[in-house]
Amino acid sequence: MAERPIWRGLLRLALVSCPVALYSVRQPSETLHFHFINPETNNRVRTVTLDAETDKELSRRDLKRGYEFEKDRYVVLDDEDFESAKIESSGVLKIEKFVEGDSIDPIYYDASYYVVPDGNARDRQDDVYVVLREAIGRTGRVALSRVVIARRERAVAIMPMQNGLVLHTLHDMREIADPEDLFADLPKTVADKEMVGLASQLIDRQTTRFEPSDMEDRYESRLRAVIEAKLKGVAPEPEPEEEERGNVVDLMAALRQSLGESSAKTTGAASKVKSTAAKSKAKPKASPASGKATKRRA
Repeated sequence: MAERPIWRGLLRLALVSCPVALYSVRQPSETLHFHFINPETNNRVRTVTLDAETDKELSRRDLKRGYEFEKDRYVVLDDEDFESAKIESSGVLKIEKFVEGDSIDPIYYDASYYVVPDGNARDRQDDVYVVLREAIGRTGRVALSRVVIARRERAVAIMPMQNGLVLHTLHDMREIADPEDLFADLPKTVADKEMVGLASQLIDRQTTRFEPSDMEDRYESRLRAVIEAKLKGVAPEPEPEEEERGNVVDLMAALRQSLGESSAKTTGAASKVKSTAAKSKAKPKASPASGKATKRRA
């Protein structure tokens, strides 16, 4: 958990409130950071701020921010301008309303923060916090509120998480690209029912519980291994190559084949034991003279 909270205030529902603090769920120290290096000297490269027209070197503290309203034309804003647009934070995380959790599309979720009771153990109002957590969890709904973080007011969603609460900032509608144009050319034909059924079986067989390890950044893990190998002066171990698969020509056949592969993977050793036992109890096959053909189920 971060050493210092990014916000402190009251979490309020109607007339009920308790002091809380927000802590970022991310651990920046765990992320790999890189610098530009001059390979000839192995020295770090210094970034220089230059005027785009005069090439004059400038100090960052003397710079101001500008909005480009036309090509190469800017309106310059100073600190007073930003202060005038700033929304004052009242220090209260007031719950404005509740919505069903699945009514918020995941594309709206942005950064996440732990909501933790604030203050020392003697002054904290843990009983109020627990009541709010349990009540929100029991209804299965999500609380909506607003909070000012780094001068910017953000709409937020608050929900239970384990023994506490977690807050997710939500994107403004203007930040979300409209998918209508991208999806407009998708075919409107009805999918084949049998193929949908096979695909549904495949989904069911591969459905399991979500684990945080499912979200591992494999590229960063691999990069860490490469860095460690270079520090030791050895070559990094190559990643195992995945089995190449041909292009899907017959979707129905591919779905059936996938179901067979999925079944084999999920049953594992247990299926082998059952198969062996079944063979030992099987009756002798009919002789060709009997004239009976054996039908194979598709």
